[in-house]
Amino acid sequence: MEIRDKLYIDGAWVPSTGKGTLEVFDSNTEEVIGKIPEGTAEDAEKAIEAASAAFGEWSSVSHEERSKLLARVAEGLAARTDELAETISREVGMPLSLSKIVQVGLPTGVFADMAKKVTEFSWESEVGNSLIVREPVGVVGAITPWNYPLYQIALKVAPALAAGCTVVLKPSEIAPLNAFILADVLHDVGFPAGVFNLVTGLGNVVGEAIAGHPKVDMVSFTGSTRAGKRVMTLAAETVKKVALELGGKSANIILDDADLDAAIPAGMFACYMNSGQTCSALTRMLVPRARLAEVEEKAKAAAAGFAPGDSLAATTMLGPLASAIQRDRVRGYIEKGIKEGAKLVTGGAEAPEGLEKGYFVQPTVFSDVTTDMTIAQEEIFGPVLSIIPYDTEEEAIAIANDSIYGLSGGVWSSDKAHAEQVARKIRTGQVDINGGAFNPVAPFGGYKQSGVGRERGEFGFEEFLEIKSLQR
Repeated sequence: MEIRDKLYIDGAWVPSTGKGTLEVFDSNTEEVIGKIPEGTAEDAEKAIEAASAAFGEWSSVSHEERSKLLARVAEGLAARTDELAETISREVGMPLSLSKIVQVGLPTGVFADMAKKVTEFSWESEVGNSLIVREPVGVVGAITPWNYPLYQIALKVAPALAAGCTVVLKPSEIAPLNAFILADVLHDVGFPAGVFNLVTGLGNVVGEAIAGHPKVDMVSFTGSTRAGKRVMTLAAETVKKVALELGGKSANIILDDADLDAAIPAGMFACYMNSGQTCSALTRMLVPRARLAEVEEKAKAAAAGFAPGDSLAATTMLGPLASAIQRDRVRGYIEKGIKEGAKLVTGGAEAPEGLEKGYFVQPTVFSDVTTDMTIAQEEIFGPVLSIIPYDTEEEAIAIANDSIYGLSGGVWSSDKAHAEQVARKIRTGQVDINGGAFNPVAPFGGYKQSGVGRERGEFGFEEFLEIKSLQR
């Protein structure tokens, strides 16, 4: 068991002002694998004061020096890939083989990318008689989720530090151990005291203290839309900058000329990746009504290839969910889908055979789903696919846009140009065409209630900058 009994504040590991602890569970076995401090509002206050005091000096550090430090963080994370991947696979449930690539490889890449961005970025430009200067926004409060824990931390911490901001991080209490490893790396690299601070605890205590604090200049939050609304409300009291990456209910439109042998397996993976615990998961598959039976057959066959298993096993493609609460929530949605009349193609709410222990859910496929059903509108965050038939292309686009969310989407067609035309009509922050490859530097974020702002690459970096004009 890993015991972390201190918080990282002002360049040192210090005890919490409270006496509470939070347990971290192995998603495969439900056993306790770690304990962390249950931080308090007072702890958050200390961290914010430290970050505020450090901002002046850190924001003046040269771009070259910041670049070197960030590059060393990337090296430090890479050196601990195996440790981090196993930790996150236990915390979250992603299969270990994928964790090394996704849960560790991506955040390592973010720090390396930001190390380059600092020195390549155009910090100043001229418009008429004005000099346009870009400056760090200030103290950043970063509040992160459990599904891609280190990656979501990196998408906030790396660009914020690169921009010259100081940071107070509150990671998810469900998957926090990886954040302590990152703090170890940052400490060893030698960032000045107060530049990075880590306070663990509950969202309604530590998170709210950060979001509402007058010395926090910006809050970057990833999580549920409900919690994002609360963050925005608290931040409004001091009119601070807010970046939100929230929920999704993304549609994958299979056009009538699509190659189903390619589209259906790829669509299933885009739904089931990380056991469906992905905000941009393509959880609604829209298919021509005339091909519905064929799609159901192929989807059922594809789902059979996602047999649930221990996330540390080499052959596992579908691990457990991250918590008992999440497992029960997803099973509840499956029961609701059945109750509301959706056709259960495969799966169900019962525990997978032989996996009664652990937070496992069967890979599930519903068909004949209508847009008024709960499973067609609400984010489930588990391995549950809803197949929705349509009669015309215009109807498919309308169904895709019939959501409070607008985070991601997909379009499949043998005519790539036509697929792009359809993609432009989907009101989401990104659309994959014929399974387009993941691009780690493309902007990521949503329309509507999927959020505000963008992450990744230059777009994510610019979120942490203010713009000043000097008239000369």
